[in-house]
Amino acid sequence: MRIALLSATALAAISMPAGAQQAVTANSQVDVISVIGLNGDPNAIPGSADLLNADDLAVHDYADITRLLRTVAGVNFQEEDGYGLRPNIGMRGTGLDRSEKITLMEDGVLIAPAPYAAPSAYYFPHTGRMAGIEVIKGAAGVRYGPRTQGGSLNLFSTPVPEEFSGRLDLWAGDEGILRGHGFAGGMTELEGGVRIGGLLEAYLDSADGFKTIDGLESASTGYELEDFVGKLRLEFTSAGIDHMFELKGQISDEVSDETYLGLTDTDFAADPFRRYAGSQLDQMNADHSEISLRYRGEFSNGLVLSAVAYSTRFGRDWFKLDSVDPDGAGAASAVSISALLEDTVTHSDAFDVVLGAAGFVSADDALRVKHNNRDYTAQGVQLELAGDLTLGRTDNAWRVGLRVHRDDMDRFQWLERFRMDDGVMVQTSVDAPGSDSNRIESAEALAFFVQDEISIGNWTLTPGLRYERVELRREDFGKTDPDRTGTNLTVRSNTVEALIPGLGVRYDFNNQLSVFGGVHRGFAPPAPGSTSQEPEDARNWEIGARYGREHWSVEAIGFFNEYENLIGSCTNSTGGGCTIGDQFDGGQVDVRGLELTADADLGSLLDLPVSIPVRGAYTWTEAEFQTGFNSGYEPWGVVEAGDLVPYIPEQQGFLAIGLETSRYGGEIAMSWVEAVRTVAGQGAISPDARVEAHTVADFSAWYAVSDQVRARLSVRNLTDETYAVARQPAGLRPGAPRAVLVGVSMQF
Repeated sequence: MRIALLSATALAAISMPAGAQQAVTANSQVDVISVIGLNGDPNAIPGSADLLNADDLAVHDYADITRLLRTVAGVNFQEEDGYGLRPNIGMRGTGLDRSEKITLMEDGVLIAPAPYAAPSAYYFPHTGRMAGIEVIKGAAGVRYGPRTQGGSLNLFSTPVPEEFSGRLDLWAGDEGILRGHGFAGGMTELEGGVRIGGLLEAYLDSADGFKTIDGLESASTGYELEDFVGKLRLEFTSAGIDHMFELKGQISDEVSDETYLGLTDTDFAADPFRRYAGSQLDQMNADHSEISLRYRGEFSNGLVLSAVAYSTRFGRDWFKLDSVDPDGAGAASAVSISALLEDTVTHSDAFDVVLGAAGFVSADDALRVKHNNRDYTAQGVQLELAGDLTLGRTDNAWRVGLRVHRDDMDRFQWLERFRMDDGVMVQTSVDAPGSDSNRIESAEALAFFVQDEISIGNWTLTPGLRYERVELRREDFGKTDPDRTGTNLTVRSNTVEALIPGLGVRYDFNNQLSVFGGVHRGFAPPAPGSTSQEPEDARNWEIGARYGREHWSVEAIGFFNEYENLIGSCTNSTGGGCTIGDQFDGGQVDVRGLELTADADLGSLLDLPVSIPVRGAYTWTEAEFQTGFNSGYEPWGVVEAGDLVPYIPEQQGFLAIGLETSRYGGEIAMSWVEAVRTVAGQGAISPDARVEAHTVADFSAWYAVSDQVRARLSVRNLTDETYAVARQPAGLRPGAPRAVLVGVSMQF
């Protein structure tokens, strides 16, 4: 099957003229609603912003977004599966779980499955097909919402090339990894100045996995995914207005043999890549689709109108072990996998079932495997109008925007039960669909923003204001009404409104040195039917300076975020132990930190005939509860004033050094993350609530066989570091071991 998939990728890149990559990256992608833009200058933003362009992404050709974001200061992340299938990303001390504390977008369109009603990002676009990534952490981010606490992440898809061209990348390596990415397209000019074109793109990826299931050594613990994108583009001029229309369609499918069941400390130390027999049937099946129509109009008076209408759907059924009932007596005697891994001694009989040793036979219904089945939809329209205006001695680059949006999550779940029989799970009963969870959560949102970039001499001021109004609703049909007749229907609803101001300021001493600062309100709506009905609210401050010369630059930023009401959301990925979807108030939390970045070309500085790029980033963060409370949210537990927020490392760093000529090049990139605590606390971290520090190095190299063909080498985890990434939701889980991949890149 994988050979067929890679063949399909190859067919997507038909014969085209040389210089394809240059043609693609030269496209400005001006139709994207963004702060920086695909080819913009992040240093021009009065605040903190980063842009990873096509060249940055091509260095290692990562398929894992977390490995890419290690290069950006102020971004926190937690690995989960070793492949980046479901990343956990935060910024400046926000929560990480399922990236629900930041705004996620592709081409300016919200990509969380239900970004208002259920923002947990069980879907994330495949990084390997992206042309750039925009990271916004400062006040300029009020253009984006609904989540403005930490920042936003905007991914740029491959643009339609200006000329007929294409590219094909093929990779193969350890763990049975086979990966292919190909695209082809371009623009053609017709009579009357009309230009028409398009793009076809395929991204295919698969792996056998690096874990081994007890007694089933040949079973897959990897994944197979397919991602296809098509774009049609029309450009013409009428009545003095330059028009652009672009229709985009995207479909993807994923099957991954992933589990939430980790290992005890003892078993992890003995073999970190082991999986217990009780996880043998765990599998995620997911599919995603998007269709969007984008318009851009450039008027003769300098006004620019951008608009996009979009509709997305995401469906997934994560069939995975939920709990263990060693006697098969029913829910009352079942123990969750989280509680089981926390205390295998007390729950030794349940642990024996999970282990599934040779000759062991459990009671019927001992293993409870849940269809974590959910369907998400989202639709909306975004408009943005921008222009320039000179008033006296001030130049104003203003813009206003509007979003009308609706989304929902349909949760329809049930259990299948199994007997463990000599290491093999045998089905013994199946519950009725919808008997475990049967509810719909929805949101309707109206958002508006206005922002002005005011230039006065050496000063640049960017005031902005965002308005969000969100109507949230939860309809719970109960576990005995799968047909949803409404006989047991309970409804909870809430409405929240917020004004979100922001101000960024920059002063340019000259072309090399600038200082900047900003303040904005951090905001996130509560969950549908939240009993508190209070949004997450914060005041976010930053101050920094950047200095750049021709061949080197440095930047330093200090930030302080003052949360009035930190919210924790109950999810299976945080360990459960509460009603999934419920929210918990964490009270006031202060987050302070420092971000340092630097880059240089030592080859140019030393007048050498080769380029020696060096990049570095460092982040210090302290996130501290200001009040004490007793929470039913497992990562918090009993909190005292002064406790640190879990899973936020105090220090993390990144360093990379490369060598490049016109014929060959390579880079070693190293990232380091300090030990983190898994529950709130202070002082020394107890061993059972600790994820150890780790350093991971990656290596990449390329050799130009010709102007159109490059041979590639990539080594993930060069030193084969063994490390844990988390204890949530059930035991320790490993980072990926060393893997060597070889590849070829061809442009046409």
